[in-house]
Amino acid sequence: NPGAVTEHFTLNFTTTNLMFTTDLQTPNSRKFRSTEKVMKHYTDSLLQKSSIGPHFTGCQVTGFRPGKNRDSTGVDTLCSYGKGSQVPKFNRAELYQELKRMTSGITKLGIYTLDNKSLYVNG
Repeated sequence: NPGAVTEHFTLNFTTTNLMFTTDLQTPNSRKFRSTEKVMKHYTDSLLQKSSIGPHFTGCQVTGFRPGKNRDSTGVDTLCSYGKGSQVPKFNRAELYQELKRMTSGITKLGIYTLDNKSLYVNG
């Protein structure tokens, strides 16, 4: 839609059952692309069900990083939503609480278990 205005926010979290490997740092690697596709599916599905869902336009994985232990991987995403007079003001605290509830207390995202202290929403 030409002229459409979008806003962006970051959504970061850590999985505790995805072992970090160096090929997750290489955007063109098979492991990066396949993991990126799965993460995009889960984050997009989750955000479509949230209060920003009608205005949500998608997330892009911007990178993976090593977690605190060898079985964990940090996931960084940049998400977008439409902005306009009909769109409610983005409320990161409200979205955080929604995502916390939708991930069973920041413990589950699809096939992944989450570090319950790792969810970060910044708008």
